[in-house]
This record gives sequence, C-alpha cells and structure tokens, in this order.
Amino acid sequence: MADETPKRIGNPPLTGLSRLLDGRASLVEQLYAQSQAARWGLSLEKFSLSLERSARKSFATEETARQKLEDYLAALHLGDLALAAACAAGCESAWEHFFASYRPYLRAAAAAILRCSAASAEACELGDSLFTDLYGLADGKGSDRSLFRYFHGRSSLKTWLRAVLAQRHIDSIRASRRFEELAEDEAAEAERKPSFGQQVQPADPHRELYASLFVRALQAALDRLQPLEKDRLRLYYAEEKTLAEIGRLLGEHESSVSRHLDRVRRDLRQSVEEILRCGFVAANGSPAQPGLSDAEIALCFEYSAENTPIDLEKLLPQPPSQGPVARKRLP
Repeated sequence: MADETPKRIGNPPLTGLSRLLDGRASLVEQLYAQSQAARWGLSLEKFSLSLERSARKSFATEETARQKLEDYLAALHLGDLALAAACAAGCESAWEHFFASYRPYLRAAAAAILRCSAASAEACELGDSLFTDLYGLADGKGSDRSLFRYFHGRSSLKTWLRAVLAQRHIDSIRASRRFEELAEDEAAEAERKPSFGQQVQPADPHRELYASLFVRALQAALDRLQPLEKDRLRLYYAEEKTLAEIGRLLGEHESSVSRHLDRVRRDLRQSVEEILRCGFVAANGSPAQPGLSDAEIALCFEYSAENTPIDLEKLLPQPPSQGPVARKRLP
C-alpha cells in the first residue's frame, strides 16, 4: 500500500526526480518547519528524503513533477509525514507519541471493521497487529522494514492506518479460506454452485464510499478519452462485440483493435488512480473529496470488483448521431 501498496497498484519509480529538489532548499526548509519534524529529532535530510519518496510515488513523468511539485508538496499532511518518518528512523520520542496517540484509534478502527467492541480481544488483536510491522521488528528498530516507509503523506495518517487495517482483514479472510478443509459432499456442492454472493466480507464501514469514488473516478477518466477510444470501449464492453466485428465497424484490423484496447485499458487504469489520488472538488451537488492513499485506492478497485455493478451502457453511452448498434447475441 502507499501507503501499504499492493503489487498491482502504484506508479513505476521516477528516475532523476531527486534533481527536482535541487535548488529548492528554501521550500524544503519551509516545509520542514511546518511539519515540526525537529521535535522528533528528525533531521532535515531525512525529512527531505521522505518528500522525495512521496513525490516519486505520485508522478509518472519528470515533466509533470516539475510542473506540479511545489503544489503537491504543500498539500501533503506534513506533520503526519514527519511523524511517520521519525518513527521509521527509530526516534524514541516519536514512537512514544505515536503509541500513546494512535493505539486507541487503531483499536477503535479495528472494532469498526470487525463490528465489535473496541475493548474486545479481536479488536485489540487486529489493532495491535500493526505495531510489529510499523516498528520494523523483523530486522530491528529503525530498519527499512518499517511499514511506515509506505506512508507518503497524501492522506492523513489515521486514514492510511484505517485502510491498512481493512486490507489486512481482507487478506486474513482470504488466507483462512485457502486452508479451510471441506467435507467431500460440501466440496462437491461448492463446485456445482459457486456461492459468490455469499462470500464473507469484512465489515469495512467505508466500503460504499470507496466503491462510489471508484465509479466517480472511472466516469471522469472516461470523459477524458478521445471519441474513438470511447467507441472501442463501448463496442467491446457495452455492446459485447468481438474484435473482428469492431474492426469491420471502425475500419481497423483485428490485431489493431486488440492493441488499441490494451493501451486504452492501461491508460484508463492509470487515469483512475491519478484521479483518486488527487481527489475531487465539489461539483454538481457532489461534495469535495480529498485525495486517497494507495492503500485506499487499492480498496476502491477491490470493492468495486467484488460487489458493485457498473453500468457500462450508462458510462459509455452511444453518441446521439449514431443509430442503435445491435447487441452480439450469444449462441
């Protein structure tokens, strides 16, 4: 994510980005002062590295980074970023503050996910389970194994921690399923009737919000596409036409249609991630929404894939100038 980033989410490393902070010493010093990182004993150099890592995770190209870097850095949750960086570096005062301030919150967030009391053993176990990885105990305190290395300050630390807890609960459910032994008759019944609608889901109170934000971001990403790209997607997904049929309609070879669809899908996914990461301004009656962390973006994709029906015909309507296109009839 990125904030604890699953492997399927995230941008490739941006080479040369460290040069973007060269000549911006006054800006870095200003952000350092705003973050109050000095109270944890975090050096300016380590804070600067945290800013660089955050920017590396967010920009796909150096040109985009150069244009938006200052606004991006100024919008970060600087105090939370400094605290996370200080904890990852093993600063005792930072850890004492984090443990005292965030342990009750982690247990309360775990209780909301599990739908139980914050004082229950289950909530305490899930909430406290993060501390080992946050502390980096696998290789000793202050090592680069600390889970805090995935926090980049785009969301608040509380929001990121809640998303990490929710993702861990999902992972634990999946792991338990893999080792669950079924009786022979139950296994046979499961093969005949897959109970997709009956799968146990974690009680994440933010599930509906993440799913709705995904649809909102997908619509915004689709609106950015060129008309021909929309046509390809509409014909393939909404109209369920084959590659050959689309090729005949658009005057393209079947292989070209396939290649264009692959590219549009990749671009569309990247666009959705960037929109979710940047957030939404208030518009058309919809409230403003701050940008999400990579952990939350992962949940947006996951929740939408699991239980949110997406009306592709509504998202990809046929242009008014065209007549109705017949659906492909399945044999």
